Amino acid sequence: MADAPGAWRIEPLDDDHRRADFSCGTEALDRYLRVQAGQDSRKRVTSCFVLAAADRSVRGYYTLSATSIALTDLPPGIARKLPRYPVLPATLLGRLAVDRRLQGRRFGELLLFDAFARTLRSEIASYTFVVDAMNDAALAFYGRYRFLPLPGGGQRLFLPLAEIAALF
Repeated sequence: MADAPGAWRIEPLDDDHRRADFSCGTEALDRYLRVQAGQDSRKRVTSCFVLAAADRSVRGYYTLSATSIALTDLPPGIARKLPRYPVLPATLLGRLAVDRRLQGRRFGELLLFDAFARTLRSEIASYTFVVDAMNDAALAFYGRYRFLPLPGGGQRLFLPLAEIAALF
């Protein structure tokens, strides 16, 4: 019954979470959770939040950290409306992964919206939410939530927190 929906919680990663059997289908994301996430959290490099079942097994996770974005990296129409600071504060969603057993059931959306809510509750200013999409599937996923590409190309996307706040 560990996978009964009411038994799941999203909470900060700790040493008691069972990570060994997590598999999202991307080895780099699986390895990060098993090997590096705890160290990064303890060193305050990133915060890792997990979707945990009642038995403490991890079924999904995401990481958040502070970053910045150059004003000149934003589309001109958006940059024109902002103060002329050379860089703006941002929140980086560094990783987001869902165990294969739960994929296709909107748990990625659940984790994304939890990350949005945590960012909005923070007392530390952040203008925008930034993601680095790993592949075309991730680009499509974030595109469904109106993330915008940064003009420089690549896989980096952003969504202003004012637009995220309007979702709640």
